[in-house]
Amino acid sequence: MAMDAIVRRGHPVVFGLLVLFAIIELCITAFVTAKYNSHHNYPNRSTRDRVRYLLFLSVWTTVFGAAFLGMFLVFMDNILVSVASHFVFLIITWILWLAAAAAFTSSIGGALNCHTQSFFVYCGQLNAIEGFAWLIWVVITLLLVFVLIRGIISQKRGDGVRGGLVA
Repeated sequence: MAMDAIVRRGHPVVFGLLVLFAIIELCITAFVTAKYNSHHNYPNRSTRDRVRYLLFLSVWTTVFGAAFLGMFLVFMDNILVSVASHFVFLIITWILWLAAAAAFTSSIGGALNCHTQSFFVYCGQLNAIEGFAWLIWVVITLLLVFVLIRGIISQKRGDGVRGGLVA
């Protein structure tokens, strides 16, 4: 299978998964944020603030991921879906998710065992937030590696970084 066919089929699937996981993270963090705001029962300000940061990041990823997915499907040969624009979006998002996942993991002390602890309310949701944060980071890492490889191929072919993901 040619690289262009892989990109045409794979891009919507992987970006669709990214948006789906971001929506799931958005729902969970919105629920926990709403509960923390209404009951003021957050374990500490660090956890509360990091859940809010993950909520923002979920919205960021949902909006921009869906925009890149839509632009890829509609404007396949446009500068908006070039290797360079994907790289800029993905590197910024990768850094933000890495910081968010690591900070959140640190604030809850790693994975929580909900059967043995009583300090954290919404224990299952906090575990899900942590898991989806790392899952989204892994998906973005794989996308970033693929975009870098595609960019190198575009450079060697003479298309430059403005070259589309699909030739």
